[in-house]
Amino acid sequence: MPELLLELFCEEIPARMQARAAEDLARLFAERCTALIEAPPLTFHGPRRIGLVALLREAVTTAGKEERGPRIGAPEQALDGFLRKHGAAREMLTQEGQFWVLAKPGETVEARALVAVAIPAIIRAFPWAKSMRWGGTSPMPWVRPLKRILCVLDGVVVPFDLRLGDDDGHGLTSGDLTEGHRIMAPGAFAVRGLTDFQERLRERRVVLDAAERARLIRQGIETLCAAEGLTVVPDEALVTEVAGLVEWPVPVLGRIDDAFMDLPSEVMRTTMRVNQRYFALRRADGSAAPRFALVANIAAPDGGAAIVAGNERVLRARLSDARFFWDLDRKQSLESFLPKLDSVVFHAKLGTQGQRVARLERLARIIAAKVGADPDDAARAARLAKADLATGMVGEFPELQGVMGRYYALGQGEKPAVAEAIAAHYRPAGPGDDVPADPVAISVALADKADQLAGFFAVGEKPTGSGDPFALRRAALGIIRIVRENGLRLALHSVLEQAMAGYIDQWRGSPWLAAVPKQIAPLIKNAEIRHEMLEVAARLESEGLAPNERILVRIMDLGRMPALREHGIPVYVVPQTASSGELTRVFRATDAVEVPGAAPLGHELMDFLTDRLRVQLRVEGTRHDVVTAVLGAAPDDDLNRLLRRAAAVRDFVESEAGANLLAAHRRAVNILRIEEKRDGHAFDTGYEHHLLKAREEEALAAALEPAAARIELDLSAEDFERAMEAMATLRAPVDAFFDKVIVNDPAPELRRNRLKLLARLRATMDAVADFSKIEA
Repeated sequence: MPELLLELFCEEIPARMQARAAEDLARLFAERCTALIEAPPLTFHGPRRIGLVALLREAVTTAGKEERGPRIGAPEQALDGFLRKHGAAREMLTQEGQFWVLAKPGETVEARALVAVAIPAIIRAFPWAKSMRWGGTSPMPWVRPLKRILCVLDGVVVPFDLRLGDDDGHGLTSGDLTEGHRIMAPGAFAVRGLTDFQERLRERRVVLDAAERARLIRQGIETLCAAEGLTVVPDEALVTEVAGLVEWPVPVLGRIDDAFMDLPSEVMRTTMRVNQRYFALRRADGSAAPRFALVANIAAPDGGAAIVAGNERVLRARLSDARFFWDLDRKQSLESFLPKLDSVVFHAKLGTQGQRVARLERLARIIAAKVGADPDDAARAARLAKADLATGMVGEFPELQGVMGRYYALGQGEKPAVAEAIAAHYRPAGPGDDVPADPVAISVALADKADQLAGFFAVGEKPTGSGDPFALRRAALGIIRIVRENGLRLALHSVLEQAMAGYIDQWRGSPWLAAVPKQIAPLIKNAEIRHEMLEVAARLESEGLAPNERILVRIMDLGRMPALREHGIPVYVVPQTASSGELTRVFRATDAVEVPGAAPLGHELMDFLTDRLRVQLRVEGTRHDVVTAVLGAAPDDDLNRLLRRAAAVRDFVESEAGANLLAAHRRAVNILRIEEKRDGHAFDTGYEHHLLKAREEEALAAALEPAAARIELDLSAEDFERAMEAMATLRAPVDAFFDKVIVNDPAPELRRNRLKLLARLRATMDAVADFSKIEA
């Protein structure tokens, strides 16, 4: 089967773009050459190349088609002309109705021809996140200047170029040439296939496979560290990045001056990682080692001594800068940095970081009382949680937010719990990150995430299917993990309402604007509001803004909001004092933000959290349909109680008794739905005992009442397993009822009573969960 080898060789590609580019190349090739491909293409990528290898069919046959010819009885000249046009013989014609029809067989197209058309189109339309133009002969972009195109099919070049009209495509044509290491093996060489390609590249000091480069980096550093009794601080993201920076990885160790070893280990690690892509090392006891690892892209004759010396000089300069910020920041207390946060914008619609701190301080105190934390400690930690954003160190290294706050808090004598909460309140930052476990840290972390969710939902910046720019899904998942992993019994709806209340308190001192439709304006009875309407309208008209459909009314008192909403008038907020310019912008509906009520928003946020919980359970392989069923019976904002109840329901429906009872529930629900539709009303649960004629319906009624009472008691006591046991007692009488009793009895009173009995069964089971939501 023919093997296609394609390599696009260019100047250095940013490491973060390489893997995605290789995936895009394979996807685009598969889209254009679907009929040719036997198996998904294999890809490769590196600092100067992306490419793929694919096994192709030798040719593909296009679908045949029919061409309608002249009418039957048309002149011979017309028929001959039609046959000449299509290169066909008279024997190939058939009659269909009043016309001659030519059935043209499909054409066979060789793989080489299809590839020669597909690759230039892919290159010209390639979806780089960022690209550049170069030279003066072609506007065609690429991530960095494209130098060569290697394209061989079974060892033979597939000929094509990138010319398109007047655009010469930088004069690039396909060939069989590529290049090895820029320094150790410069120059071009020819290849015929994948094996030849890999072997010749390795001879010329290029490791083609990114995964192999990453493995060599790990093994090389670990070997060097083991010789000195050290270990590398795990950083798989850095390994991946460095594998995209080097073609021939050669790990070496460098030394850190003792003068810098008193810096926090996180500072040294971040300085080395962010600025230089160095790996931090540590001693056997876990403390920072005065050594670092770097990966050279060359096997130097001196064993890398000159490379190490040069990098050590660079690192000294970097750590000197970090030392400067460390010493400078510690000359002030964390408290003294807080006024600077009043000029740091959190979000244009949500105010400053200073206002955010005030909200967090209030909310953390409320949550502390619910999670067993000292309210004063939680409020203090929340007050200082964002202070390090104004420090020099975090300004230089944003990755250290929270970490530096902890160090500075400990240095100025804050309680350890307060300092730890400053560092931990950002967690969890991702799926693999630990959640805060100390009650004070839990209080601040929950407050931070609840405030984030409430604020962005309040101003309409909600996640969509295509994006989540403010990481609200991550914040919701953080709340879920903190609550679950710490076993917290917490009414989250109340927490979310309190978070929204913080924004409403903040906005009370801001100017408010009501967008009043003209047709509603005459209905406003409040004379002061009418007067303000006329004043604002006059201002806008004097500035050349003639209101069309609405008039802006400046409202300083939030107490008027309910009166306005009674008339269907949306209320908007502007975070700064409403100058004429700001009134103009709000009039044009660019800066206007409708202010929701705290209670409706709390429900919306709770729905968002439970949706994220379902997604997380699906990821964990847990039955999310059970959670949906439990929520359908009794909405619950105590996640751990909800999950315990869901676990009990899951175990029940997966048991033999539960599966049978679930089937019976579905049967009962279906019958009731049909009969209620037929009768035009729902059946209540008040069946009459004297109308229970069959032994089986008497047995079901006798089992239902004690089971329903026990289920109610057990649910109230949160003994969900016992509630399931009580429900399981219904299995035998329910099975017997459906086996022996005809629900739609000819006697109307018996039919109606049996439907009421089924309604009682449905209500009893639905008190536990909405079993109609359980997937079969």
